[in-house]
Amino acid sequence: MKTIGLVGGMSWESSAVYYRDLNLGMQQRLGGLSSPKLALTTVDFAEVTDLEDDERWDQVGVLLADAARGVERAGADFLLLCTTTFHKVADQVQEAVGIPLLHLGDVVADAVRAAGVQTVGLVGTKVAMSESFFVDRLRAHGLSVVVPDATHHDLLNDAIYEELVHGVALPRTRSRVVSIIEELWDAGAGGVLLGCTELELLVKQADVELPVFPCTTLHVQAALDAALA
Repeated sequence: MKTIGLVGGMSWESSAVYYRDLNLGMQQRLGGLSSPKLALTTVDFAEVTDLEDDERWDQVGVLLADAARGVERAGADFLLLCTTTFHKVADQVQEAVGIPLLHLGDVVADAVRAAGVQTVGLVGTKVAMSESFFVDRLRAHGLSVVVPDATHHDLLNDAIYEELVHGVALPRTRSRVVSIIEELWDAGAGGVLLGCTELELLVKQADVELPVFPCTTLHVQAALDAALA
């Protein structure tokens, strides 16, 4: 079994989901008392979000690259960033280590294509929706991507940073997010990416008619595949 490296803390709710689901998934696959070999480090979410707000992405890259090197030194065979938004500096992180980075964009693109979906909607943080780093990674796999109208970006961002990262999932917020997803359907999306770990705490497949691709769940399954390969 290979050792899975995790750079988390963005938010700790996200890290908890990764840790839990990797353990549950390994137990389901191997049975008994089986659990994955993990090397986990977490960063101060306040520090990275302050840098994000100031658009000091070079410093975000330095911070996450240093965290990734620590995970590599701890024995990780490959690396995951437990976040979508901070994949903006994924290339900088990958260059800092000698182990492969299992890029979330590649994982979810493979899953979308395997489901026969060509056009996918993306809901996530304002950075993930308004900047091109994640959408471009998906498009490199031949997918078309639609994102919510810019008028919805603040609502989604606030839902994530003011509610979900604190473990708060409000019914009224769920209704608003579902309405936004329905607009993506009207815009031609054949499925929707929950492009932020915390959104999986809020929206389930039962809430929407469009096929839902939960990015963290897919990332976890791909990590387990790689650990057992």
